[in-house]
Amino acid sequence: MSERYSRRIELLPATAITAAGTFVSEARRVQQGLKYLSLQGTFAYGSGGTTTKVYIQTTLDGGTTWRDIACLAFALASLKKFSAVSAAIALAAAQAVSDGALADDTILSGLFGDQWRAKYVVVGTYANTTLQIDGVSQP
Repeated sequence: MSERYSRRIELLPATAITAAGTFVSEARRVQQGLKYLSLQGTFAYGSGGTTTKVYIQTTLDGGTTWRDIACLAFALASLKKFSAVSAAIALAAAQAVSDGALADDTILSGLFGDQWRAKYVVVGTYANTTLQIDGVSQP
């Protein structure tokens, strides 16, 4: 597809997962008028660990408050997961802010800020394991 119709966004480059904890990627600015974001999570499992959850987040206030819009859950196997969110879906009034709390493998469409990031929560100690999150935006 032509660059003018879609744009690849690397939310999290291939990153070694070694220690338990909560981590965030660098925030990425996105194009104005974004209406759809396709996501691909690539989890290359080595050994160890328990679970890794990735929350795709957006912000409406310049990065002060981050809101989950997708959650991809991984555990003890190499796996690619795909998801997509759309700005063209109405949200119920007064949605509560969720930072790292969206249910496994779910989305919340209708909320698109001008910045995006990946927040990932690792339980257990992995070895030889990587995580990568890519997106393609469409106006």
